[in-house]
Amino acid sequence: MKYLVCIKQVPKITKVKLDPITHNLIREGTATTINPADLNALTFALKLREKTGGEITVMTMGPDSAAESIRKCYAMGADKGYVVSSRAFAGADTLATSYTLAQGAKSIGNFDIVFTGNQTIDGDTGQVGPELAENLSINQVTYVEDIEFENGSFKVKRQNSEGEEIVEVKAPILFSVVRNANIVKIPTKSEIEAESESFVNIIGVEDLDIDENRIGIKGSPTVVDSIFDGEKFEVGARIEGDSKKQADGIVDILLEKGFIGR
Repeated sequence: MKYLVCIKQVPKITKVKLDPITHNLIREGTATTINPADLNALTFALKLREKTGGEITVMTMGPDSAAESIRKCYAMGADKGYVVSSRAFAGADTLATSYTLAQGAKSIGNFDIVFTGNQTIDGDTGQVGPELAENLSINQVTYVEDIEFENGSFKVKRQNSEGEEIVEVKAPILFSVVRNANIVKIPTKSEIEAESESFVNIIGVEDLDIDENRIGIKGSPTVVDSIFDGEKFEVGARIEGDSKKQADGIVDILLEKGFIGR
């Protein structure tokens, strides 16, 4: 079984900065990490490989420095890694990103299972996985919480608008996995350092069979109309002292807010 896991480097901060002119994320000089849900996706691939055998390839689109994230995936157990990298891909929205990833995947080979995280913590659209499946012309299961492999098919638990459902599917297929769907075993510092010189393939725009009108800014029809800070909520109060002082403090707050009367 051949597995492909698509990951993304995201800012390692809770509040991202946007370019006031282009409205794109400012990534230069910002520490990065692997998108959390993508690690849940990789964890499922590692689990399934134990049953089916085969190979796990990890791919990302980004600058050459994204090879560092690929090597962290090696430390978790991935076999091969690719970075799809070119200035021509910069400024891509989800449509251009999914097209570029699909062309990257096709250049590597055929895969039985493709994994993505359900959403990223920077864009947070949840669109790339489904769009990637469409570009690869394969079926998909979204909002995946659990996967089991039995008798040549996959039994998948997924979230839906009414709760959860179980579906049974066969390869080839794409799974987009929700954050915290499983327990991710983070590699140790020594395990990561052991992969620090491991080879990562870099795929440039010249290596792909690609329509340049469908990549980067040129291939991105999304227009950001405006940007604004989210609503700020009042933080809670910490009440110091023994249990009586804490209880009295809670009562005082409830009285002040009008939740209880005297």
